[in-house]
Order: sequence, then structure tokens, then C-alpha cells
Amino acid sequence: MIAFVTTFAQAPQQPTRANLLRGEYGRYRANNDLLSYALDVRIDPDKKFISGKNTIRFKMLADDNRIQLDLYDNLNIDKILHGPAELKYSREEGAVFVDFGQTFKKGSTVSIEFYYSGMPKTTGRFGGFAFSKDPQGRPWIFTACEGEGASIWWPNKDQWRDEVENMRLSVAIPNDLVDASNGRFAGKTDLGDGYTRWDWQIDYPINNYNVSVNIAKYEHWSEKLGDLTLDFYATPEDLDKAKKQFSQAKGMLEAFQHYFGEYPFKRDGYKLIQVPYSGMEHQSAVTYGNRFANGYLERDWTGVGISTRFDFIIIHESAHEWFGNSVSAADRSDMWIQEGWTTYLECLYVEYHYGHDDYLKYTNAYKSKIQNRTPIVPPRGLNRTPPQDMYFKGALFIHTLCGIVGDDKKWFAMMRDFYQTFKYRNIMTEDVEAFFSKKMSMSLKPVFDQYLRRTAVPVLELKFDDAAGKVSYRWKADEAGFAMPVKVGEPGKWQTIRPTTEWQSMKTAIGKEQFQAATELFYVNVSKE
Repeated sequence: MIAFVTTFAQAPQQPTRANLLRGEYGRYRANNDLLSYALDVRIDPDKKFISGKNTIRFKMLADDNRIQLDLYDNLNIDKILHGPAELKYSREEGAVFVDFGQTFKKGSTVSIEFYYSGMPKTTGRFGGFAFSKDPQGRPWIFTACEGEGASIWWPNKDQWRDEVENMRLSVAIPNDLVDASNGRFAGKTDLGDGYTRWDWQIDYPINNYNVSVNIAKYEHWSEKLGDLTLDFYATPEDLDKAKKQFSQAKGMLEAFQHYFGEYPFKRDGYKLIQVPYSGMEHQSAVTYGNRFANGYLERDWTGVGISTRFDFIIIHESAHEWFGNSVSAADRSDMWIQEGWTTYLECLYVEYHYGHDDYLKYTNAYKSKIQNRTPIVPPRGLNRTPPQDMYFKGALFIHTLCGIVGDDKKWFAMMRDFYQTFKYRNIMTEDVEAFFSKKMSMSLKPVFDQYLRRTAVPVLELKFDDAAGKVSYRWKADEAGFAMPVKVGEPGKWQTIRPTTEWQSMKTAIGKEQFQAATELFYVNVSKE
């Protein structure tokens, strides 16, 4: 998602009918598996109008006679075809129920053409679909619609669980403009009417909100990192600044490839594209608007003097190529898988380039941003964004898992294996829990539940009997079965204890004042008596 986070509304709200229709994975979503999209659109900047069709191929997973797709209700449905036959449909809020007029059998492959037109809404933090202007008054048109949903501008199965295996994207725009979209550039065609069609081939699974158009008077240049193609787009006036700032992309790619393996969308290449908002992780077409300066909008994002060494947007939004775009949450309630892991990848970038001490400083600085008001993983089946703690608490939770492992070499191998296991898949929190429980040979369910489904940070309670040279300890946590190893004692001489929610004790020669818990390695609070 967006890199810079403001406070999301924390209080739960009653779901609207529209929230449920978008959020639920009901019968008419679950009865089919997406295979491909071929989206062919024409965009008129003067009229702020879009028209086109999406050819949707899917396989039936059950015998049925209808499916659910999505398109904002301010956009017109011109017709929906199956071959030459025009299909009937009904609309409710943003949902479109397409009736086949027959039952398609389980296992059959179906293709329909969904024609539509209208004036997309410009709404949300970054615009959803925006007809904007650059400082020189030229058209600057872009999409940024993760929260709003891709159906704000094109018809699709607008949820996270099911991604197409590949996609063709064709964008017709006035001849004097450039479109930079996802995937590999497949050529452009002068249509002879003042418009040029730009064709892009996406060879990997892609989430619908990642599908993007970025249309402006762009200058384009290319570089390579090994055999990976890097393509960059910026306005003519900002070209020199962009070339200087975008050079950080190579160091970012080197860091994340070191930890997780090669860039996940190699056939499509990597793009970094200037836009007039802060940035977004559009797959293979990362967008950037961070003023060509380090930090976040020229600020020290974590406040400890490290984030001003690099461009926060380039690092964070590109890290989503590994987590968010390659490993994806299957439901919005599991969004910490995308945002928590991506925030943690920022920390790994610091580790790779600046060393372990700065990694610890940068990671722990995120504690000041955590609010602990509502759980990171809210109820499923709702079209609702979780609280901002999914970024910061999510990253500190992953850092805590590293502390439980207690060996960086083992942790890095485990982390890489986790990524490689779930690459190009849509997963849930239970999948993450099961993987690390198996790798660590312990049940992590109480730990996952405490950090992700509860609000309070676990407290290590310590009671000292200096006369007896003894300390008693236990966890204070909402999860009755919470039992997490933690390191205590003195820095450089840590020993691992395994507290539960019941009191235990041990001998210690360290007094109350000197006795510590390794809070730099674990996101916990400590209480001493």
C-alpha cells in the first residue's frame, strides 16, 4: 500500500452493504478461478472519459449459472458478451452479477467480454483514478486505487484472493502522451485518429489494484542490473533530478535479492515512474512522488537519523514487489502480511547497507508509531482497511520472531524459505503461523494471536528476591497459553528463559537494577518488582 501512513480510523464501524458485497468471498466469487484479463481501454483527457472492454477468462470450480464481478455504479455497462450472445446481468452497489443463461460445468473454461464506459471517480487519498495536470499544464493521468478498489475504473473480480495468471493491458491515449503501465512493453500502434495504443504484457499473477496506467509527457530511460531490465519515467523538467535519485533502485534491488532471491517479476522487468502523489507499489511499475529527496517528503521518517540516508519511497514501495505483489494477502484482514513484512524489509535494507547496529536502531524506532488500539487482524469478509499498526507492529512482530529463533543465520535462511514457499501465492495469517511453527518446532498460535489478534503488548513481569539471589518471572498476556522464549540478564551475556503465564523462578547474581530483558530484540514490555 501507500508508504506514508496517517492514522486510519481505529473504531470499528458497522459494515455497509457495499462493504459486504466487496469483502465477502461468496458463492458467485468462489465458483470460479480467474485465468486472464485482456483490458483494452481508451482514455480521453479532455472529456475525462474512459471506454473499453475487459475480456475475462475463468475456469468454473463448481456447476453454476452466474458469477459476481465488480464495477463502480457510476460507470456504465454497455454490454457483456459470451461469444455473440449478450448476457443478462444485475447490479447492486458496485457488484455486477452476470447470468450465463445456462449452467457451466465444473472444469469448463469460459470467456466473456465486458464492455463499459463513463467518467471514473477521483476520490481517496491518492485519487483512485485521477485526471490531473503537471506544473506545465499538460495532462497527467494516473491510478492509485488499493483502498478504493480497481473497479473504480475497470470491471474485474475486485477482491484479493483470486489473481489472474497473466494479463494483457492496452491503453489508447492522445499521440503526444506516454503510458507507463505494468509488465513488458509490447509495442505501440498509431490508431490514425490522434490516438496511440500502448500495449503491455504481464506474465505473472497480478492483484487487480496493482493494474495501473500512468499517462504523462514522460521521458524514458533504461538501465540493467545483471540481466534484469530497469525502466525509468520522469517528466522532462525533472529528468536530471530523477536520474540522480532513481540510481538508488540498484542498491535496493541488490539488498532484497540478497535476502530473498531474484526479483520476482524478471520477465516483466522493474519500472520506477514519477507521479504527483507519494508513491504506490504497482507491480513491475512502482510509482514515485517523494520530491527527489531522501527520507519521506524530506523528513526523517523514523526519527533516529537513518531514514535520511535513503529515499524511503523507493525502498518501501519497491519492497512490496516481494511482499504484497509476489507474496500476497488473500484477504484485506491479513494485510499485515503485505505491510508488516514490507516495513520489515526496510529494516533489512538498513542492515544490508549500514550494519546490524543501525538495523536495531531503525527497527526499534518504529515502536513510537504503534498505537495498540485495535488488533492488526480484524474480522474477515469485510472491505475494510486494518489499522496502521499493521505496518509498524507487524514489522516489530517479525523482528520478535527473529529474536525467538535467536540465530541470525538460521533466521535469514528461514525467512528466505518462507518467501520462496509462498512466492506468487495469496495467503492468510494461518499460513504464516503454520510455516514458522513447523520451522521453529513449537506452536506459535498463542504468540500470533497475542500480537496480531489482541491489542496489548505482552509484559514480562519480574519479581526479585535479592537476599535469596533469585528472580521470579511470568508473562502477563491476554492469551492464556502465551509462552514465548525471551533473552534476559545483561547485554552481551543474555540467557534464554521460557516464561509462561505461570510464575517460575531462577537463580541470578544480577541485581534488580542491572537485570534486563532484551527489548531491542523482542517487542515486549517489562515490569520489575
